[in-house]
Amino acid sequence: MKLDGSISAVVTGAASGLGEATARALAEKGVKVAVFDRDAEKGEKVAAEIGGIFCEVDVTSNEAVDAAFARAREAHGQERICVNCAGVANAVKTVGRDKETGAVKRYPVHQFELAIQINLIGTFRVLAASAAGMADLEPLEDGEKGLIINTASVAAQDGQIGQAAYSASKAGVLGMALPIARDLMGEGIRVNTILPGVFKTPMVAMMPEHVQDALAAQVPFPKRLGQPQEYARLAVFMAENPYLNGEYVRLDGAIRMAPR
Repeated sequence: MKLDGSISAVVTGAASGLGEATARALAEKGVKVAVFDRDAEKGEKVAAEIGGIFCEVDVTSNEAVDAAFARAREAHGQERICVNCAGVANAVKTVGRDKETGAVKRYPVHQFELAIQINLIGTFRVLAASAAGMADLEPLEDGEKGLIINTASVAAQDGQIGQAAYSASKAGVLGMALPIARDLMGEGIRVNTILPGVFKTPMVAMMPEHVQDALAAQVPFPKRLGQPQEYARLAVFMAENPYLNGEYVRLDGAIRMAPR
């Protein structure tokens, strides 16, 4: 797919982190970008800086997602690219103990459900809505109509202690990619997945410096945290290479996560 002003894109979680970097990278190519996020203040700022449009959205709501797509398409037309970066992370052991009493504590199931609702079902809700619109587009070269990029995590394959919910949600994102690519092959829509390692997103940037240094030291090479722009460069490559379909890429500096 040639990235220029004839192409429009939707990027979720685009007010910060991986999503923001991707929105900016696509805009630099001339793509018209709709910034999907819950954070209106940051989202409006990013959209204004890249010449895009902000659409406030909660990916757990059918109504909110449909309204956001309607707003984006009214402004930019039907998107040919959808990048799903919206997500949450939590860390709770399946069974733990109270630090003071030693009493056994069970995993709060509502936190497990939240991770699944946002990371997995939210991703599917957005991509299904996007694909339904892409299916009616005129095909480009090779019959391509659009591209969906989903964000899983290295935790999908080597989750750490306390990551049962997060790993399950991201493994679901990874696991559904190939069947969805096969579902959409007749419509000319590609589906790929990126599995980021430890990136310097706002969530990680809030950690103490020594914690960030410890995380970076676990990366074989280059021995540092990933930069959101590196995720964005891979997303752009996936868009521009039409033969890349039904694939996943670990973007992690060769890290393999230890138990903790």
